Amino acid sequence: MSSRKQKLIEYWRSEKIIIDERVLDAFANVPREEFVPEHLKDRAYDDIALPVLGGQTISQPTTVMMMTQALDVQPGHNVLEVGTASGYQASLLAELAGKEGHVYTTEIVPELYAYGKRKLKKYNNVSVFNRDGIEGVEEFAPFDRIIVTAACPEIPQPLIDQLNKDGIIVAPVGTLHTQKMVVGVKKGKKFSTHSIGEFVFVPLTGKHGFNK
Repeated sequence: MSSRKQKLIEYWRSEKIIIDERVLDAFANVPREEFVPEHLKDRAYDDIALPVLGGQTISQPTTVMMMTQALDVQPGHNVLEVGTASGYQASLLAELAGKEGHVYTTEIVPELYAYGKRKLKKYNNVSVFNRDGIEGVEEFAPFDRIIVTAACPEIPQPLIDQLNKDGIIVAPVGTLHTQKMVVGVKKGKKFSTHSIGEFVFVPLTGKHGFNK
């Protein structure tokens, strides 16, 4: 493990930012440098967002880890990710869901879909789709966990509808300029939300995005 990767883990532990050891183990196991563009590999463990293709980014490690921890993926879970991008977030989810679980990840940008699918090919428990994931993937619903990796004006109703009872959804919700990381929890027919902080993400496109 690189020294910069180890320092991030030690920082998250010491500041109690990430306290879920399974999430830290997933971060340790997944080589982030394999998901960033070749010319940025030496910056893979800088705690910043890095550009990928199509004007999109791979979020900074701390943001990715906070979202992953809030999602609370357990072995055997059926997980939906909206916004594959580099494939890095999906790889962490695949580690956490394990062989008995499955991750369905969607990417609307064709070149990013091809990039992410190539990066995720070693994961037998990941399926990648080139579609507007904000409509969900109804044929594989319901999902125990859903994560949206781009800023949206609100949590789209189709995703709430496809969330299993006792399911959790994590999404950055707000304006084009700033968002709150919203954690939504479904209990039977009731859906409640709370925020874990403010972040800035690239905007969601598609039917329920900012360009609708």
